[in-house]
Amino acid sequence: MSTEVRKMPVDAWVREEVKIPEGITVEIEGNLVKVKGPKGEIDRELSYPGFKLFTEDNKVVIYKGFPRRNDIAIARTFRAHIANMIKGVTDGFTYRLKVVYSHFPITVKVQGDKVYIENFLGEKAPRIAEILPGVTVKVMGGELLVEGIDKEKVGQTAANIEQATKVVGKDRRVFQDGIYIVEKAGKSIKF
Repeated sequence: MSTEVRKMPVDAWVREEVKIPEGITVEIEGNLVKVKGPKGEIDRELSYPGFKLFTEDNKVVIYKGFPRRNDIAIARTFRAHIANMIKGVTDGFTYRLKVVYSHFPITVKVQGDKVYIENFLGEKAPRIAEILPGVTVKVMGGELLVEGIDKEKVGQTAANIEQATKVVGKDRRVFQDGIYIVEKAGKSIKF
């Protein structure tokens, strides 16, 4: 048996890196990644068999030896999640929604962790959308701002509000009333 150490070829592992900006701290405890920054703290469990997460030289490294095709995709997904966490604690995420009505004026109120949409299509009972923890919703006239540091929770809260005003059983070409997402993280949405 030979005692010489053989080097693995470059394609024998997958290694993705995310640079840690100044003022951000990243702690990795097993599969739990904690990111702290000026806007707050986010933690998330990133686990998949065979993957190692660690920090070195002011970078987060995602590593797996002898990857298959889906392992490369998972490494890139982990990289994207960590990059979103870093962006969230530095800048945050904002979704802008627009209240649209032509038949009955819609009234939107935020109470606790719920958004109450009243008088939607003349309905007597309000429609209710859930606000996820760590997300704030501000009503500004005919617009709503959904803000937070966790991209998934902000997006899900905006989707909850949009889905609460879904029109069922009526012609969508006539009844275009509702609350619609018009901007995601500074990028406007084209219809």
